[in-house]
Amino acid sequence: MARTEAYSVLAQMSALAFMGIVSLAGCSALTPPTATSIAGLPPDGTVAMDETFVAGAAEGSGKLHYQGQTYPFILVGAVMGPGGGLSKIRAGGEVYKLNNVSDFPGRYTQGTGDVGLATSGAGDLWLRNGSGVIMHLKDTSTGAMLTLGRDEVFIRMKQ
Repeated sequence: MARTEAYSVLAQMSALAFMGIVSLAGCSALTPPTATSIAGLPPDGTVAMDETFVAGAAEGSGKLHYQGQTYPFILVGAVMGPGGGLSKIRAGGEVYKLNNVSDFPGRYTQGTGDVGLATSGAGDLWLRNGSGVIMHLKDTSTGAMLTLGRDEVFIRMKQ
């Protein structure tokens, strides 16, 4: 890797880490959802995403499928806690309480994870944003990450 590429990667990692620290400051403002949050509701759409966590900071991309359309998005995030490790996550599932595609982007809180060393395997994620949109995702991950069982992801629609 060339020196300028290495500096670029370090700059991106620093920016992600900073966003993670800022996002964690407001972590308690959103209550993580559970199965009772969507009891009896049909899904409004589906989502698929890929995410890479490096030292507690994450970046990735995905697609929202809503009302017959596909909407690509990007995401950045952070793990609450020490955040050491490297993990790749592929997740997909249902989206609930989505009345308009403009309600989809934003900060999502996930608080259903295990505390400690999260290793490769399958998971069940529940996320909610400030607009009340809920995602119930099944994921598979590879690698290992230290976590306090709560993280945040910021989603922005691609132009």
